[in-house]
Amino acid sequence: MDKYLQCGRFRLPLTGKNARPLVMGILNVTPDSFSDGSAHNDLHFMLDRAEAMINAGVDILDIGGESTRPGAQSVELDQELNRVMPVIYALQDAGVPLSIDTYKPEVMRQAQIAGVDMINDVHGFRAKGALEAVANGDCALCIMHMQNTPQTMQIQPDYEDVILEVSDFFSERIRATQQHQIARNRLLLDVGFGFGKSLPHNLNLLKHQQLFSERFSLPVLAGLSRKSMLGAITGRPVELRLAASVGAALTAVAHGAHIVRVHDVSETIDALKVWTEVVQFRDNNGEFDH
Repeated sequence: MDKYLQCGRFRLPLTGKNARPLVMGILNVTPDSFSDGSAHNDLHFMLDRAEAMINAGVDILDIGGESTRPGAQSVELDQELNRVMPVIYALQDAGVPLSIDTYKPEVMRQAQIAGVDMINDVHGFRAKGALEAVANGDCALCIMHMQNTPQTMQIQPDYEDVILEVSDFFSERIRATQQHQIARNRLLLDVGFGFGKSLPHNLNLLKHQQLFSERFSLPVLAGLSRKSMLGAITGRPVELRLAASVGAALTAVAHGAHIVRVHDVSETIDALKVWTEVVQFRDNNGEFDH
């Protein structure tokens, strides 16, 4: 694996002394997100929320203008641009990497012009023109696996071998990036928890985060925050999944994830600080190096 992830204006350490689990904060500029929609498409609200995340120590801000919850309907291009572009321009000098959560090539193009540092594509850059839109830049590219579409993905998801099939998908998409001369140090992988997966599929993928990282020598991002799999495990509604979400983030990191995508930034950062201290203490044979 490369020592760092090339992320637009930033280089995020992946190995070495300065490497640690990174926290991506979710900024949903949508009225219909599955867990935090409503007034969140108001610019002032979004900037206040972004400021709170930055003050808490967030590593990346992920801005999305289209819900990808199960059953969600697609958003027109102009509507998505009208939602996300003012937020990107307002935050371009915020001092942290900005990610755009989109699968539309034109949104990718406009977001890169505005200064985003990562493109997070739930469709894995499969849309016509997506790879062409990002090939000549230096943004990090998050390749996510999804079976079917948001409208149909949770209707009886089925795999003969979920680990093998997700691996095959990543292999194919990585080859496609190589055909467009995209540097490997720009790539990261997301197995797509809840995107065309049952609870057993999700648990199997969660347990094997390290496998995907080692198999492809690439960093892995895990997005589990407030998802229905946590509700299935705990019996809690979405608004009461804070503890489960933090636990899931820690579990993902312990099993090899490099970045966790979360709604609850400060709580996740605190939990990861404790986890990191314990790991460093163990790795230094019981002696801190600070």
